[in-house]
Amino acid sequence: MPLSERQLASFADKHAWQIPFDTSPRHLAGPGDARHITHGLAVAGWQRTSDPLSPEMVLTSPDHRYSLGFDPGAGMSAWWRLWAERTDNEHGWYAHFGELAPAEIICGLTDALVTPTPPADTTPLDVLDAAGWLIDAQGAASSPDGTCRIERHAEERDDSEVSWHIQVRDPDRGRYGPRLWEARFAARTPRPLVNAFVTTLADPNPLQRGMHDRTAHYSVVQKPSPLTPKQVVAAHTARLDTIRARARAARRQHSRPSTHPAPDATRTPARR
Repeated sequence: MPLSERQLASFADKHAWQIPFDTSPRHLAGPGDARHITHGLAVAGWQRTSDPLSPEMVLTSPDHRYSLGFDPGAGMSAWWRLWAERTDNEHGWYAHFGELAPAEIICGLTDALVTPTPPADTTPLDVLDAAGWLIDAQGAASSPDGTCRIERHAEERDDSEVSWHIQVRDPDRGRYGPRLWEARFAARTPRPLVNAFVTTLADPNPLQRGMHDRTAHYSVVQKPSPLTPKQVVAAHTARLDTIRARARAARRQHSRPSTHPAPDATRTPARR
């Protein structure tokens, strides 16, 4: 499913006439434009494998191991579902994201999936601690405004497998108020992908939304953005160009033949 000029033009047409507003905190910014996610996967070679006429959409990676499903009829808890099939060498895993999860934050994960980088020796809590989030005695992290909480759950007694649960609550009701959206990462989700998600989540920079875009809560702060509509579209296009180039480089690397010569079966072993 290569991204067509018509599809990119449709994104540009929508945003070219929409005055952007800086919206923060970003976990309350609302879903935004889902094409931030789908365009990024398309330029990395993912294909739509679901019925084109169905409201549910499934995109599948070129190697058929990963799939991302979007189902607007699934309720608020899980509009987006990402799963990885088990292989001979790697475990399967899944993650899901609620209706009001900002597309740009989900992109932190999907971009890292299609353009992997060498893993760092850090945990999601290390990332959040460095971003100024509060880490409590139970090992959970809370955003500076207290509305977003990230918890780790050990699936094994030795802490060898950990799942992660993110919840964003109504600011008016505190930690136990109504849930606005959630995300879950199953045990065995690769740590670099969880790190990428929480890095994007904790980024203090605002997200851009139009004046009448849906947000997660009325208390979100919106100010006229210094970015022009043209710059918003240009940033999207530049990101896609980067993903496309990195995905091509990764494919070339994987298809490159080994530089090590095969052993010569006719050669007589050296005497000891």
